[in-house]
Amino acid sequence: MNIIRRTLDIDTDARLREMADERGQDVAAEAVALLDSVVDIAGPDIAEDRRRLDDFPKSDAAVPLNEAKDWAASWGSAQELPRPVARRIG
Repeated sequence: MNIIRRTLDIDTDARLREMADERGQDVAAEAVALLDSVVDIAGPDIAEDRRRLDDFPKSDAAVPLNEAKDWAASWGSAQELPRPVARRIG
């Protein structure tokens, strides 16, 4: 299996400042609130992550990066896309 690693540089500073200003919070508080809304820091499900990782070589099912990016970009918009479905990509 070939492993390809990609690093994404995302400028979140401006958006975090905008969100913090909208809510009357400082940027650090907004960043923590945003993180808390999407990540359960107290209890990550390591077993589920492990199961999915172990299943991947058997299924080759994944979501192409461009579909995941399009989906994430649509969040909160009037035309929010449905969650992409994993399929065989290998």
